Amino acid sequence: MGIAPPPLRARAEAEAARLPPLLAQAEHLAGTVLLGEHGRRRAGQGDDFWQYRPAQPGDSRQMIDWRRSARSDMQYVKQREWQIAQSVMLWADPAASMRFTSDRNLPEKADRARLLALAMAVLLLRGGERVGLTGTTLPPRRGQAQLARLALALMQDSDADYASPDMAGLLPHGRALLISDFMGDLAGLRAALTAAADRGVRGLLYQVLDPAEEVFPYRGRTIFESVGGTLAHETLKANELRERYLARLAERKSELSRLCHATGWRLGLHHTSESAQSALLWLYRAMDGGTAT
Repeated sequence: MGIAPPPLRARAEAEAARLPPLLAQAEHLAGTVLLGEHGRRRAGQGDDFWQYRPAQPGDSRQMIDWRRSARSDMQYVKQREWQIAQSVMLWADPAASMRFTSDRNLPEKADRARLLALAMAVLLLRGGERVGLTGTTLPPRRGQAQLARLALALMQDSDADYASPDMAGLLPHGRALLISDFMGDLAGLRAALTAAADRGVRGLLYQVLDPAEEVFPYRGRTIFESVGGTLAHETLKANELRERYLARLAERKSELSRLCHATGWRLGLHHTSESAQSALLWLYRAMDGGTAT
């Protein structure tokens, strides 16, 4: 009898098997959105010098500042304001709460979030943007190789019930897209958006919810348990919790709206029962600053 693989290895192998289909699905979804001239191809805030940065894969030799590079063992690129503004950072919530689905015919929130984030990356990279992940593990770059890196990084799960984005490494005046159910403590998100706003970063919060989370269809004896297994609550009359739950959900949405208003961000909402294509179109238009209805 063989020895069963450890849970971590089994999960890694399962995620690796899902990677090619996710890439193909994201490419296909992105192909359904008509690519016009993306707004980020237009001139940004100006051609003034902003900073030097280390050369990255995908940078041409013409971009290298040889005078600055001669004073170091590294090659440096002179980065101008409009080039910095072409950086878009993504975050798809990896927490356990995102693995919830109320119906086997519906995708998990995490699957929809990853698909939308990766499809947005496809569109942005095709439009000449540099795309990376929030935090410092995957800085913004161009190119097809970056798409594969993004896909691999987005597949990583967290065992924590809820998560907040790490906004370290944001380039000034860039943009960001954060996709989550935003059901956890908002203190981390509030700090992240405040830090982003202080650096002139603007972007989108995109809340992804399962339809059951909007209507609370539960009645009678019900055991509610967090996906991560750290929280549990049993009730004999679940229907009596419905009004309180819906009130708290409405307050949560209002709080997200106020946070976006205060920091200059934009808020969107998507249900996993809805079309991924319509969601991507909204994100694409909203990221470009156009009308997103």
